[in-house]
Amino acid sequence: MFVDMKQLPLIACCGPLDASSLSDEEAEATAALFSALSDPARVRIVNLLATNDEAVCVCELVPVLGLTQATVSHHLKKLTDAGLLDREQRGKWAFFSLNPDAAGKLAGLVRLEEVFA
Repeated sequence: MFVDMKQLPLIACCGPLDASSLSDEEAEATAALFSALSDPARVRIVNLLATNDEAVCVCELVPVLGLTQATVSHHLKKLTDAGLLDREQRGKWAFFSLNPDAAGKLAGLVRLEEVFA
């Protein structure tokens, strides 16, 4: 099943994992976010973008990740389709940044310290 994260309100799409219960829609949306992060290269991309103050060109990500441009573009598309990244076209180059709302949502999903305290 494909969940188009762009069609859901990002902040309200997912319930935190420590919620008393999750609806089917919240569970599917949460699984889609985790699916987008299920590849180590995508986790590295999110990390690189989260630690940069400005949008990063795909051409800068290729040598850092040690992957081909096509592979990096594939991963960026998966992350963008999941609503985790913002994409800006500047001439022939695409620049990417972490969607600030998505970053907050990801942080909220994994706050489990109260469950295990």
